[in-house]
Amino acid sequence: MKWRKIRGSFAMATVFWGCTGVAGFALGIVAQEAGAEPAPGGTIAVVDRPDAQEAGTAEPNAFYVGNRPPLIPSPFMKLPIGAIRPEGWVRKQLELQADGFIGRLTDISRYLNKENNAWLSADGEGEHGWEEVPYWVKGFGDTGYVLGDERIIQEARIWLDAAIAGQREDGYFGPRANLTHLDGKPDLWPNMIMLFALQSYFEYSGDARVLDLMTKYFRWEMSIPEDDFLIPFWQQQRAADNLFSIYWLYNRTGEPWLLELAGRNHRHTANWTDDVANWHNVNMCQAFGGPTTYYVQSKDPKHLEASERNYRKIRDMYGQVPGGLFGGDENCRPGYTGPRQAIETCGIVEMMLSSEVLLKISGDPKWADRCEDAAFNTLPASMTPDLKALRYLTAPNLVLSDRHNKSPGVQNRGPMFLMNPHGHRCCQHNMGHGWPYYAEHLWLATPGNGLAAMLYAPCRVTAKAGDGAEVTIDERTRYPFEGRIEFAVSTSKTTRFPLYLRVPGWCDGLAVTINGAPVKVEAKPQSYICVDRAWADGDTLVLELPMPITITKWEENKGCVSVNRGPLTYSLKIGEKYVREGGTDDWPAWEIHPTTPWNYGLVLDEGGPARSFEVIEKEWPASNQPFEADAAPIALRAKAKRIPNWQQDPLGLVGKMEPNPVKSDQPVETVTLIPMGCARLRIAAFPTIGEGPDAHDWPPPPPPLPLKASYVHDSIEAIMDGVEPKNSNDQGIPRFTWWNHLGTQEWVEYTFEEKEVSEVEVYWFDDTGVGRCRVPQSWRLLYKHGDQWLPVENPGAYGVDRDRFNKVAFDPVSTSGLRLDVQLQSDFSGGILEWKVK
Repeated sequence: MKWRKIRGSFAMATVFWGCTGVAGFALGIVAQEAGAEPAPGGTIAVVDRPDAQEAGTAEPNAFYVGNRPPLIPSPFMKLPIGAIRPEGWVRKQLELQADGFIGRLTDISRYLNKENNAWLSADGEGEHGWEEVPYWVKGFGDTGYVLGDERIIQEARIWLDAAIAGQREDGYFGPRANLTHLDGKPDLWPNMIMLFALQSYFEYSGDARVLDLMTKYFRWEMSIPEDDFLIPFWQQQRAADNLFSIYWLYNRTGEPWLLELAGRNHRHTANWTDDVANWHNVNMCQAFGGPTTYYVQSKDPKHLEASERNYRKIRDMYGQVPGGLFGGDENCRPGYTGPRQAIETCGIVEMMLSSEVLLKISGDPKWADRCEDAAFNTLPASMTPDLKALRYLTAPNLVLSDRHNKSPGVQNRGPMFLMNPHGHRCCQHNMGHGWPYYAEHLWLATPGNGLAAMLYAPCRVTAKAGDGAEVTIDERTRYPFEGRIEFAVSTSKTTRFPLYLRVPGWCDGLAVTINGAPVKVEAKPQSYICVDRAWADGDTLVLELPMPITITKWEENKGCVSVNRGPLTYSLKIGEKYVREGGTDDWPAWEIHPTTPWNYGLVLDEGGPARSFEVIEKEWPASNQPFEADAAPIALRAKAKRIPNWQQDPLGLVGKMEPNPVKSDQPVETVTLIPMGCARLRIAAFPTIGEGPDAHDWPPPPPPLPLKASYVHDSIEAIMDGVEPKNSNDQGIPRFTWWNHLGTQEWVEYTFEEKEVSEVEVYWFDDTGVGRCRVPQSWRLLYKHGDQWLPVENPGAYGVDRDRFNKVAFDPVSTSGLRLDVQLQSDFSGGILEWKVK
């Protein structure tokens, strides 16, 4: 990847030795401190990952489901839902979600109206039969299972029972409209989501009806003609989700024909094996890892390597930013790569889920790092702190979160940054699986009947280990805000099993203490410490993860930097003012406006950047919600200078990044940085302040174009941005439209220093076949005469042709302004791609 970390000095109490290792190879017993007995009759070793192949059995864990032969053995296995009880801040996120818009979405979303809902219908007929219901119940149900919330569990059962009861004799289940959704052919995408919800329900309840439904349904999939199976678009891109469910069922039933279906599924999936198959941000987050899902059957290294290659290509091209994601607002676009580009909330939770899946398949701890990056640094900021509203898009640098259109700065048009529980349809329903799935992956089972502490967080896990003894481990920590993690073991009898502890990729050194006795261990970043010993009731293990401050320099994004401490990346603390903008009294929508300056560059100590920061520890918030700007329990103080020319653009987006370092004649100030997950308004990719010949002047923002219109939906600047269209439906360039004004009379004005003009050219926007914009019914040109607008004299024909400039010449006139008066076609809107004045 094209970023690098600059590490400054940081005091550590633990001495650290580097080491190397080979996957699955224990590096041996590490020397113990004098008098310590941390592992009687056992070993402490560092491994790259558990080696399921060397477990010596066909089932590397006797108690939990992993891959059946001939699939590659699982290095990690998911514990049943309910085995992990989240505590502390994690539980708070889930409780807030239960009482927030996800937990109460049946009161908000029209798609969850039970009356005539196709997902509740015995014959599959009705409304709202596509992705919204399964998206929602997938996260909603898991929230209930993890919390033990009976209200949620019973509500989820209504929808899941209906899905099961509505299965046809031939095995198909779900709304019947999906059978002919794609030009008369089946769309399996909504069912892929519902299968995830049903699997969670089975893991929680053991309801055998789920296995029966899935068996019949996959038999039905086998009957789909080859030419009709997984045709484009969404189902083909995301078909690895279907593959995941096929393997889930195979590992529980062993039906060999399921592997035949798996091979067929892979053949018809979009080709993510050879390259990034699509640049839609959610497809990327959801499907980039698909080849590795198939790797468990193919055993071809190219399928394992493809997911990492896809990930690196995405990050290299569009992810030179902090926060674990990339700029894909809605699709990645060449030239739109800076930290003001955003990611869908859907994309955040799908990146987390992909990382969790890849972690279990590959055993590589980097996927845990990547999951945490998205979970800690981006997901919380996509919602209000009470989890009662969300926005569609979130960016690393975002200084205004309002209802107004920001396209083409971001691709999506409309109120994409408004915190609104009533809108953002796909994300509104889909984001709910982020926190419960995260909680379900805090611990995993391992080969050798062991356990692994994977995503560090306060929780309690109860599971079978060793010879079958039930073991409870209380994990006490405020990670990621601190690096101390205590594990307290409770068990009715002493039992030996391996306990794996992940070493994060940012961790240069650590300390392990068992029952109060310190041990030294040579643990490299992105590895596992394996403590294989007889564990007794009352045993404790304390893991200390030093959290040095590091600077990441984003070379491909003008050399801007981000500041990290442990797994958290930091943002400038910006004053946030919430302004009600719509919604209802029970479920309001909010804009967030800045109340303090944001245009700072950091003043760094070139000899040791980490010395530029002072760590400020604060009291833990009484609310137990640390992801809030004023409640952040940890902060950094830093020196900075304002950059006056760094301003918001005319749309309200933060100005584009300029080359670094940057000159500034402003005084040095002390600023506060907070974890970027706590900051709904954020500057997390910073300019740096410099002097001398290598420092750059930040250019002033260009003056706004003197354009006005009767109504603006997209970008009025697009009218005269100099970008010529390829055709009238060129979706790759900025555009101006009057959407959703239909059949109305509209206008657009251009004012300038008085001059003589005699010709204009207009290229009309028309998205026939895609949307409801058309070339206008008619138009005319007026010029400014004093305070009046008068028609030009002797104009040529006012053309309304598609796919070309419509030129109109007229008698020369000296004026300071021109105006297009436009009559839109009945029942259609319209717009302009480019307007030239000569």
